[in-house]
Amino acid sequence: MLGVDRPALAEISKMSAASQAERAVLEEEFNWLLKEEVHAVLKQLQEILKEASRRFAVPSPGMESQLKQENFILGSSTMDQVKGVLTLQGEALTQADINIKVAKSSQVMHFAFRDDKQWKLQQIQDARNHVNQSYHFKTGAEVNKLMDAVMLQLTRARNRLTTPATLTLSELASSGLMKMFTPPMPGDVVVNFYINLSKLCLTVYQLHVLQPNTTKNFKPAGSSVLHNPGAMFEINNTKFEVSHVHKVECVVPWLNDTLVFFTISLQLCQQLKDKISVFSSFWNYRPF
Repeated sequence: MLGVDRPALAEISKMSAASQAERAVLEEEFNWLLKEEVHAVLKQLQEILKEASRRFAVPSPGMESQLKQENFILGSSTMDQVKGVLTLQGEALTQADINIKVAKSSQVMHFAFRDDKQWKLQQIQDARNHVNQSYHFKTGAEVNKLMDAVMLQLTRARNRLTTPATLTLSELASSGLMKMFTPPMPGDVVVNFYINLSKLCLTVYQLHVLQPNTTKNFKPAGSSVLHNPGAMFEINNTKFEVSHVHKVECVVPWLNDTLVFFTISLQLCQQLKDKISVFSSFWNYRPF
């Protein structure tokens, strides 16, 4: 130990002891975090996600009729070109009563779902499936991994409600939805239902056929949530152009509740991850 005097050695020894004591305190805090806080947060998460899942309640087979039916009135800001009442029962549109005022003639067309038809809203179904996966917590020490898994499911569930599917006009025109109505929808009208955040939306596209002499500039529109007037597409060897677009919507309160639950749950997960990361030097994931 040449060149190191005794006072310096004593100081190093003191610093080492202080460092060990500090480490012991940190380790104690980390153990407390794993034993107490993690369980408390997981319990809180379970309660919140059970509430979210309850909003997506699915009845037992044969008990579907007991699920609450809710009626929503669709209004329009575009001179009432489209009006309607939608009946939602869980994830299914069980009835749609729609009036469409034809742009050219001001004639009002009335359509309703056939009695034997329901339209499943895939976005609600998918969001529910993600939530049901995400709250089956296992007691384990890999907190970060667990939080990542829960956050992934929550984000997917939220995205299904906040990001409607993008579809081409030809996909919409040939979808099963067009076969739901009585009387049948005419060939120059295309409709679409979707969820956007907490809103149930109906878009009505009025079309006109492009004559052969006007198709030299034909350019089919790509996929989109909402297509604008002037968008073109082809189906069954006939080319169409969108002449008018009407979008009406209504707020579904329980979808709004669900989005709030998703946001709170994601914040809880992130806060726990942040707390755990402070003790990254003790990440040997012992059981708790």
